Order: sequence, then structure tokens, then C-alpha cells
Amino acid sequence: MPKQISAARRTALTGLLTATSLVLALGGCASYDVTAPADARADAPASDSTAQNAKTTGGKDRGADGGSDVDCRKAKCVALTFDAGPSENTNRLLDILKENKAHATFFMLGKNHITERPAEVKRINAEGHELANHTWSHQILTEIKPDEAKRELSRVQDAVRKITGKTPKLMRPPQGRTDEEVSTISKDLGLAQVLWSVTAKDYQTNDSALITKRVLDQTERDGIILLHDIYKGTVPAVPGILKELKKRGYTVVTVSQLLSPAKPEPGMVYRP
Repeated sequence: MPKQISAARRTALTGLLTATSLVLALGGCASYDVTAPADARADAPASDSTAQNAKTTGGKDRGADGGSDVDCRKAKCVALTFDAGPSENTNRLLDILKENKAHATFFMLGKNHITERPAEVKRINAEGHELANHTWSHQILTEIKPDEAKRELSRVQDAVRKITGKTPKLMRPPQGRTDEEVSTISKDLGLAQVLWSVTAKDYQTNDSALITKRVLDQTERDGIILLHDIYKGTVPAVPGILKELKKRGYTVVTVSQLLSPAKPEPGMVYRP
């Protein structure tokens, strides 16, 4: 039986999930469960903390500073995530993250990405970042048949497991669009759904300074930053983003570190 979350902290929301917001419809649409990282942490047994941190960092107690565990109940945390890779830019991004002793969650695409760049997938895992699922071919899961949606997710699970020996526990639906059916499929595959609170809209611009400004203007504690390592202007923006976040007192973590000591619950939608 899945872990129960208090009614005050778990909200059944009805409506359409767009790329930037969760919109409540007036009726007739399916419902699904949504919770914020801080609320998930508050409901989790404290005894889970050490085990979860070890699990989310490749079996090592490696926090965002490359050393000790990160406790986001105490630290001022923000999760850094990258969608739609790996790409030709990913190795440079990994160099930057290593230089800054920061860790991120990579929501990867299968077709033309995982399949073409298994070495980058291995490196993402080896350097303590979190492997996550962004579907096989970026189809909108709410617009295709359930069996097809399941294949979109399960093919990535299989590909990542074949390359790294690990199976992702997190997925991000393309354009952030989910519903009750997608949540059920995700639960069946052992995947929690992760949305975001910060978007640089880096798919609209290659201006690294603008990308940096957009991220910093929106970032608050317990936020989840959405970037894409496939676009020309994004990776050059990352050093400035990390430098300023550190200056402002943030600890950059993976999504699972942000949730810890809670464990990602399959089917649940996590959104700050």
C-alpha cells in the first residue's frame, strides 16, 4: 500500500497541466495527486534520510557540495534539472557541474539522444547526477493512447537500465502535461512525475545573459529549475547561474535530494 500523505499536504487537482502552470478546470476532467517537495519532506519518516541520500547519489553519501549529505529541511535547496538530452553540449555541462561541485537531474530523451550518446549517459551516472525519463520521442502523453504512452516511458527505462544498470525513478512529461491516465501509467512503471517552478524558456533564446537573469529572477527555496542542455545558449549560462545561487545561499541538489527524506512516490506529481 502506498505511503499516506496528510490531506493538508496532498491536493487532488483537476485540470490541464501546461508547460508553465497547473490550471484548474471547471469540471469533467480527471484528477491526480500533486504535492510540493517541502510537504513531501514533512510527511516522510526522518529515518529514511540517510538511505535515500545514498540511493540518489549512486550509492555514495554525496551531496551537492560533493561531500556530506544534504538535508533540505535545513539547507536552502534548489533542484537543477536538464531536459531533452544528452546532446553535444552535455560533456561541457558535466565539466561545469564538476568544477562547481554541483549535481543535477537529467530528464533524458531516448530517440536520437540516449541511443546516440550512451557514453554521456554513463558519465552522468558515474559523476553522481540523477538519471530520469523524458519519454522516448517527446510525444505529448495526454494526446496518445495509453499503450503508446506506456511505451514512450518504458523504452527509456529499458535503455537507461541497459547502459547503466539503473532504472530511473523520475519522469517529466513533455510540456508538463499529465492527467489521471498518465499518472496511472507512471505508477505502474515506478515513476514519480516532476514538474518545475523556474523556466528560462531557453528554447526561445540563445542569449545566455537573459537565460541567467530569468532563472535568478524566479528562483526561490525548494524550487525546481528547468533548463535544456540541447540549446546553444543554455550551457554557457550555467556557470553564472551556479555562482549567483551559491552567493545567495542556495545549495544545488538533485530532485531526489530535494525530496529527501521522502522517497519519490510512483504516480505522484511533484511541483513546488
